[in-house]
Amino acid sequence: SMPSEVLLKIFSYLDAVSLLSVGCVNKRFYELANDNGIWLKLYSSSLHPKWTFWKMKSKQTETVSLGCAAVHDKKPGYWKKEYIFKQTSAFKTRVMRLVKFLDPYTGLPCKNKEAMKVSGLCWIIVLKDKNGKESVVEKSNLSFKDTSVTILWYGTDWPCLDMLTTLKLFGVTPLLPDQSRPPNKNGPRRFSLIAEYHLANLTESSVTVGADELVQLFSLSPGLLVGIWKEKNEVAFLMANLHYNQLLERSILGSATVQYVPPPNKPLLDDIDSEYGLHNYSLHLDLHGRNCMYLCGSFKCLFCRKRDIENGYLRLRVVNLKDNRKHLPIIGTLGICWETDVFKGSVKDCFVMDLTLLDETGKPFWCFSAPVRMELSTESSGLYDYMGHIYTADYSDSEGRVCLEFVWLEETKEYIIVSLVLYVSTKKVNSWYGTNY
Repeated sequence: SMPSEVLLKIFSYLDAVSLLSVGCVNKRFYELANDNGIWLKLYSSSLHPKWTFWKMKSKQTETVSLGCAAVHDKKPGYWKKEYIFKQTSAFKTRVMRLVKFLDPYTGLPCKNKEAMKVSGLCWIIVLKDKNGKESVVEKSNLSFKDTSVTILWYGTDWPCLDMLTTLKLFGVTPLLPDQSRPPNKNGPRRFSLIAEYHLANLTESSVTVGADELVQLFSLSPGLLVGIWKEKNEVAFLMANLHYNQLLERSILGSATVQYVPPPNKPLLDDIDSEYGLHNYSLHLDLHGRNCMYLCGSFKCLFCRKRDIENGYLRLRVVNLKDNRKHLPIIGTLGICWETDVFKGSVKDCFVMDLTLLDETGKPFWCFSAPVRMELSTESSGLYDYMGHIYTADYSDSEGRVCLEFVWLEETKEYIIVSLVLYVSTKKVNSWYGTNY
């Protein structure tokens, strides 16, 4: 029953975040909280002092100085949209500026943690069941590696697995971040869709990664690991592996319904020998189990010739079976660690692979972070230096395949990587360089 004039006077003392929150109370409050006079005042006060000198020459600030005309000639909510657009644009610019600093070792942004802290970024998942009901899961544990971040969610009140249809992964940032205080969980937030997964018939449509006494692991592309309780056939935990390449762009620059699409590559033309398919490529490879690192290696000067192109793939041989000087020992026992509120464990004979393939200019060409399982080969090692069981681990997506071979040494209780081959899709190469292999 309070007059609108009194409410507008009260609202005029609120900051932008409080105004947006008040607008969610009811229809009347929403209309009053959209008042152009209040938002014009906020917009004008947010202008940087250095704009004062050329204020009269700027069409935008000239409109601001028109007073009543700027208020009454605009539709309700106009200056609210202008204020939010200005603030979010400045925020994105500030965050993306940090991403420009590249690590010469990996070719990836080296200030990811700083950028995430500045942005107030977090990740949530939204589970949708067959009735259309959505469940939001926010509480997560983060584990940072050199080239990726692993996010773990778990809970006891998740929907039944048989009822789930889709899962959406979002990056979430404050709509109007305030550098002077931590982000408010209940304040207005912006969602950026990273990936969407279909969970119907999960155990049939996904890749089985492994199991222990309590859980069974299933993998969904890109980089999602689903842990299922064996006894109840319910979701125990969810683990997302996000590669640093374009991580912040996908987590910030997308919308709630549309994923961020990176701009196309601009190829650098050179006069390299036409017999080369790819040349002077670099590979950074990490194998880890969420909390422990098993392998961290870099390989330079990788190339393939055109005769290595067949069946729609270009082959890059990184570790040769016959060259034992490049064989790589694995530190520790391979497995993926998991935990919930009550239980924890480790599923053996699997790991998370972080692959970063850089082109001849040092630009990320093919990157992913994904769980991979190992399988015992029927063949035994014919190498003189290694007498033991052979294990294989393969990964594939739309951009290529990775084939690994391990030998288990019983005497020293360790794995040795004796072969590592990358198969890059010719479609990926053609779209990257604008060529036709």
